[in-house]
This record gives sequence, C-alpha cells and structure tokens, in this order.
Amino acid sequence: MDEKNEVFGKRLKILRNKKKKNQEDVAKDLGISRARYSHYENNHVEPDIDLIRKLADYHNVNTDYLLGRTNKPNGSSESDKNAIIDKIAKEFPDADLMFGDLASMDAEQLEEVYEFIAFKARRKK
Repeated sequence: MDEKNEVFGKRLKILRNKKKKNQEDVAKDLGISRARYSHYENNHVEPDIDLIRKLADYHNVNTDYLLGRTNKPNGSSESDKNAIIDKIAKEFPDADLMFGDLASMDAEQLEEVYEFIAFKARRKK
C-alpha cells in the first residue's frame, strides 16, 4: 500500500494505545471481530465509510485525521477559520476574488492561501 494508506492503520494503533486498550477491547466496543480490527490496523483491509465514522467517533477525532488528510485530530475550530479569513481580508482585500469563496475553505486551506499571498507580496517588493 502507498504511504498515505498506511497512515490509517498507524493512527488507529496510536489512538488505541492512548486509550490503553488492546485490539480485542476496541473490536468488542465497535461490534466487530478482533481479526477484522487487526486487518484495519495493519492496513490489510480498508473499512467502509460507516466504520470510518464509527472509529472517528470512538476515538473522538475527525475522519480526515484518520485518513491522513490532516494532522489535526479534531480539525480546526470555526474561530480559527474566521480569524484566518479576517487576517487575509485585512492584509489582502482582493484575495476572495483570486481564490473564490474563502468561507468554503477549511482552516488549513486558508492558511495555505495566506502563506501563498504573503509569499507573492514579499516577492513583489
């Protein structure tokens, strides 16, 4: 499997260990067999969407974290997002025109937009 897919199993194992549980405990809590759970942790099988949601709820993380799409287990708060939008709007008023609807982006995407615009602004000087 490619590296991105391996993130899922690694994160499941880390989260399980944080709870000080073994595979049998987690599997029982989720209503699946230990063998099936082990396959997920070892990246032999990918779970369906419903189980991904269950795992995220069980570990109190977001699904993007489990899937390796973000390194923030609980995502970013709306206040983080709004603060970044305000910062972009204040420093670069035309950013919304260049990047479409900033409000539809998550905090990580907004931070990337900010860094890109700031970089371009520094290069112009």
